[in-house]
Amino acid sequence: MPDALDVTPYDALLLLSFGGPEGPDDVVPFLENVTRGRGIPKERLKEVGQHYFLFGGVSPINEQNRELLDALRKDFADHGLDLPVYWGNRNWQPYLTDTLREMTADGRRRVLVLATSAYASYSGCRQYRENLADALATLEAEGLTPPEVDKLRHYFNHPGFVEPMVDGVLRSLADLPDEVRDGAHIAFTTHSIPLAAADTSGPVEGHGDGGAYVAQHLDVAQLIADAVRERTGVDHPWQLVYQSRSGAPRIPWLEPDICDHLEERHAAGVPAVVMAPIGFVSDHMEVLYDLDTEATAKAAELGLPVRRSATVGADPRFAAAVRDLVVERSGTERGREITPCALGALGASHNVCPVGCCPARAPRPAAAGADSPYA
Repeated sequence: MPDALDVTPYDALLLLSFGGPEGPDDVVPFLENVTRGRGIPKERLKEVGQHYFLFGGVSPINEQNRELLDALRKDFADHGLDLPVYWGNRNWQPYLTDTLREMTADGRRRVLVLATSAYASYSGCRQYRENLADALATLEAEGLTPPEVDKLRHYFNHPGFVEPMVDGVLRSLADLPDEVRDGAHIAFTTHSIPLAAADTSGPVEGHGDGGAYVAQHLDVAQLIADAVRERTGVDHPWQLVYQSRSGAPRIPWLEPDICDHLEERHAAGVPAVVMAPIGFVSDHMEVLYDLDTEATAKAAELGLPVRRSATVGADPRFAAAVRDLVVERSGTERGREITPCALGALGASHNVCPVGCCPARAPRPAAAGADSPYA
């Protein structure tokens, strides 16, 4: 087998995602899964679920994951890479534990995991690793011998993730009226998280204001802004802003919120804004509601022209990036010298999460890391 197609020692790839409801009857049970252990009453969950009910109780994330699965399988087949791809979710069908049980029955012994979160943070990395550990422990309790799992590195600065977002911003700018296009600002958006979670994201030596979470987003935003300037000749001002805050008001979260930012930009005389959701792999509910619904309504109220650029989704370049990450990690595990593909100032992320990376509020076992009990 050519070395470029050799994925030894791995025998499968697992697409690991958040999951989402696919009908009105799914919404509250889905939210119960998401909030399990927090003691939130069902009536409150029904209130929270109104965002989903506006869209028929259907989150687009599952369908977008199906499209990504198809894109991955097509890319692998087109390039002669023989690696089956499975899919499991944290909070809705197909559930992670069920998928790992299926993989165990299929004889898979060592599995790479692609999480649909590109950046370092507790909710975007460590929590997925905890979910993997819980699922593996469940299978062991059933008397099964589950596969060993390794998580692919953060891919926020891989060209196959960045370039589709550049094209999305360019299309959004082109869609603005001629008279406001050159003066448009770019609001790069991502999920707000508590300051404490941001400050402790990434390896311990990088903990501090915003941690790896903010640094990685700023790096990607700069890459996109530079590419837009090179291709249009216009230097569009930009800022990293946040959306989708939840939780108790007393807990400080990353700011500014996108709606507050639009108000501030309008007051400053900015003629238009492109909202670029760089923190999200696909157009899931928080993109559809917080940007396409809430922020767009705020812009209309202000009389501020806005456009929302596309997420990466199942873009073939992203599928090719995943193939590159699989081959890269496989070669590294076989002892090859590999130069990882990464843009920007931060370089490639670590392959194995070190001890203390994106810690939880309370210690819990996590797979696929230096502190994993499932090495």
